[in-house]
Amino acid sequence: MRQIILDTETTGLETAQGHRIIELGCVELLNRRLTGNHFHYYLAPDRDIDIGAEEVHGITKEFLKDKPKFRDVVDEFIDYVRGAEVIIHNAPFDVGFLNYELKLMDSSWGRVEDHCTIIDSLALAREKHPGQRNSLDALCQRYHVENSHRELHGALLDAEILADVYLLMTGGQGSLELATAPPEVGRTSRAREGVTRPSLVVFYANKRELVDHEECLDALEEASEGNCLWRQLDIGFTPS
Repeated sequence: MRQIILDTETTGLETAQGHRIIELGCVELLNRRLTGNHFHYYLAPDRDIDIGAEEVHGITKEFLKDKPKFRDVVDEFIDYVRGAEVIIHNAPFDVGFLNYELKLMDSSWGRVEDHCTIIDSLALAREKHPGQRNSLDALCQRYHVENSHRELHGALLDAEILADVYLLMTGGQGSLELATAPPEVGRTSRAREGVTRPSLVVFYANKRELVDHEECLDALEEASEGNCLWRQLDIGFTPS
């Protein structure tokens, strides 16, 4: 099963006001495992960027002046998502912008939904966690996905974060490792830059804590009439 996690950054919020995509980032999953095969471009929008949008993503018109236009990468993009299940957080927003870009080209591409299946991870989160906050930041906190390095929004970085959240939300942590198959040549525009996740810190119990633990198990053993399940496990604690 091939899945693509996709995110965009834009010049503003409404295509009706002529706003455009300025960053497009995707990561690939094969059988629920990250492959390292990313698709990522910054795009020149041929228009100004709203101040509010720039404060969110930090992308300036000056930075984009030498970047390709959407029409320059559309063939590669459609080829990348074709036949895949594309997962987007608040999909109507990103799909609306993608379809607007395709429409502006006056091409035969049609809609992005004509080439792939769209899954809205926000709708999935609302179904799984009704009545709770389900923004990407809220889901990161709920599923303990590290995102403290994200001072600004970015399409590729947010797609990578969403991939972690989606895998945890729909099946468990065991799928977060990279697939053994190498990424396809020629598709990766840029991997995540400057982002490393801290190693887990392991704290071992000291002697006093182990004594307290044993006393707690004694109480459980007595209350369960000798059926304390913890005592039946071969944990192998070593006092420090």
